[in-house]
Amino acid sequence: MKEAQDKSEEIEAKGLEEFGIEKFRLVTSQKEKIRQEYARKVKQVETQCAIARSLAINKSRLEKIKARQAVLQKVAGEAQKVLGTEMNTQGKAGPFVTKLIVQGALMLLEEKVLIQCRACDVALVTACLQPAAQEYAKIVKAESGATRTVSFTIDQSNPLAPPPKAGSDAKSCLGGVVLSCQNGSITIDNTVDVRLQLALEQDKPAIRNLLFPLK
Repeated sequence: MKEAQDKSEEIEAKGLEEFGIEKFRLVTSQKEKIRQEYARKVKQVETQCAIARSLAINKSRLEKIKARQAVLQKVAGEAQKVLGTEMNTQGKAGPFVTKLIVQGALMLLEEKVLIQCRACDVALVTACLQPAAQEYAKIVKAESGATRTVSFTIDQSNPLAPPPKAGSDAKSCLGGVVLSCQNGSITIDNTVDVRLQLALEQDKPAIRNLLFPLK
């Protein structure tokens, strides 16, 4: 009887011990699962926040770029209006066009140069040809010591686009000239439009800093 009771108590104690061990294992296992799940959710939330923050920053940058581009386009539009007025002023347009012709001729260094201009500028450009040829010869002589002349001809059969009209999207030109030689194989575009585009591109950083200074 005593042995049976001892055996019973031994079995019961061993059962309690195994139960405690299994209970501890299960609790530890569940705690680890909970910790892993919590860490996964925290990581997920952090990732979502990072994505949302990145999207917000990119959206803000795009809005700033769009706003800056709109302002730069406005500046370009205002510059076009001013230049359009200047090109209709004989006292200013004449010397300017002469310089454009001389600059193009110095880049080509040819004896015969064909010039394209707007149909409305034929008289203006014609009046600039002789002064431009004289200035060209003078500069070549001073820079190289060589005596060179140039003959300009206006291509009236193929004029440049007409001046821009308000409310019209048709192709237009603010003025200036296009010079070519060797049957059009070499061309220099010295129109006001191209010069304005180059000036805006070169001065874009300065314009941007002026309009949008860094705080």
